Amino acid sequence: MPLNNKEITYLGVDLGGTKMLVGEMTPEGKLLRWKKYPTGPLGQRQSLELIQRCVEDYLETARPQDAPPPVAMGVGLVGRIDSERGLWMEIDPGRSTQLPVGAILSEKFKMPCFIANDVHSATKAEMLFGEGRKSKNLIYINVGTGIAAGIVVNGQLISGGHCNAGEVGHTASGIELHVPCVCGRQDCVEPVASGLGFDKCARLLEPSYPDTLLPIPRDGSRVQVAQVFTLYGRDALCTRLTDNAAQAIANLVMNLVRTTDPDTVILGGGVMSDEFLFPRVLEKIDPYTTRFVTNGIVLTSLAPASIGLMGACSNAILGMGHTPPRKG
Repeated sequence: MPLNNKEITYLGVDLGGTKMLVGEMTPEGKLLRWKKYPTGPLGQRQSLELIQRCVEDYLETARPQDAPPPVAMGVGLVGRIDSERGLWMEIDPGRSTQLPVGAILSEKFKMPCFIANDVHSATKAEMLFGEGRKSKNLIYINVGTGIAAGIVVNGQLISGGHCNAGEVGHTASGIELHVPCVCGRQDCVEPVASGLGFDKCARLLEPSYPDTLLPIPRDGSRVQVAQVFTLYGRDALCTRLTDNAAQAIANLVMNLVRTTDPDTVILGGGVMSDEFLFPRVLEKIDPYTTRFVTNGIVLTSLAPASIGLMGACSNAILGMGHTPPRKG
């Protein structure tokens, strides 16, 4: 159902580990306004309560009082989400409670509510407003604190039999470091190339690089990936960490394109956002292996700071069966 009414907005909630963004977007993908709220290591019920408080605050304080109400709400959450039934199934295996988040929020705020995994939400933003607009077969890989993907085949985002599709960070990296992964294996892509992975590998390899210039925190905070990139070429540990990550991501891309035959691969997430790692990944890609990726392996064109909120709003757009207006 195409929409062109400029008064229409969609409310989005992007729940992250340290912050939550609540805001509104037009059918054309323009973010009109948003507000940021602090979060923390919360369980599902606590997170749901926080979402309700923050949305209430946003509706009362952050939007014009004469503005028409949003037509629908979309939420991006961490973990396994059954989008069809609106169920938040788990954050991780240790925090697992089936919560009917979609129904609860819809009832409270008197509007339809659609929920999805955060990376799947970002993939929907790519499909509607990013590099994915040119393709019905694409893979969006988010390289951030962790690593996961949204995989689109013939225009359909794959969710899988247990709403767990896209956990591609738990595949073999091809890098032999003996670094443990939370999935129970070693040397997966995530513990080598994610934000958490850079920290894990830096600590694992530190004894072999006693003269490293990289600050390795002892206060429970993580190694900063930006500092690793800044020291690349001047510090042997940082160079190794970066090269390992680039090779792991390149191997992941080459494995995935053989699985679903996409014509577009999009890389995003915080680790990719400063564009330092991206060309090093491309250097390690075999062109023959990726010869059918005809639209290329590209960085997301959507702003890293707002793609999550755009994705949450995109849940609402697609949930309502609406089609964004075409430019021009």
